[in-house]
Amino acid sequence: MFEPLSSTIQGVVNFTWPMVLISTIIIVSCRVAFLLKNHSKFVLYKDLLMLCFIIYVLCLFQVVTFQDTVSWSSNNFIPFKEMFRYDFGSRLFIKNVVGNMLLFLPFGFFVSYYLKCGKIWIPLILTAIASCSIETVQMIIGRVFDVDDILLNLVGGSLGFLCYYGLSKVAEKLPDVLKSEKFLNIIAIVLLIGLITLI
Repeated sequence: MFEPLSSTIQGVVNFTWPMVLISTIIIVSCRVAFLLKNHSKFVLYKDLLMLCFIIYVLCLFQVVTFQDTVSWSSNNFIPFKEMFRYDFGSRLFIKNVVGNMLLFLPFGFFVSYYLKCGKIWIPLILTAIASCSIETVQMIIGRVFDVDDILLNLVGGSLGFLCYYGLSKVAEKLPDVLKSEKFLNIIAIVLLIGLITLI
């Protein structure tokens, strides 16, 4: 299971890295200029989170709209029809079922974080809007509409909310020093170095 998942992630990285690099340079330079001009306070972990969210949305856009047109499949409006076609653990299962869930896990997390959601219904509604928009646009540009993708995206958005909710409950019980900006900035630097090394 992990090998197909890692190869899928590697494929996405190979496909999106030019856009990520260019976007990051533009966004960071604009943000630095804004901070210098307005003498605003710089909080590293908050800016990195916002950058991650923007890059995630851009990658999501590129992945779902700039792939080759799918000619071997047709629109699916019947729930669960497509997802049960794949053998559990197969490459197609990882790509189409697990992949569609993981694709929207960050969306659910970021939405919950920025809106400080304590209830799941807000991230679910926003996930549904985003996912339905993507599937509709895919159908318009010559790809396919698949209601199963929407269902799997909703699961992913829900998992993202649960990640946020669980982390927020853990954070409430942490001592103040572990919730300070300085400590969170150090964690952000460590994670950033780890991510760059991994990529």
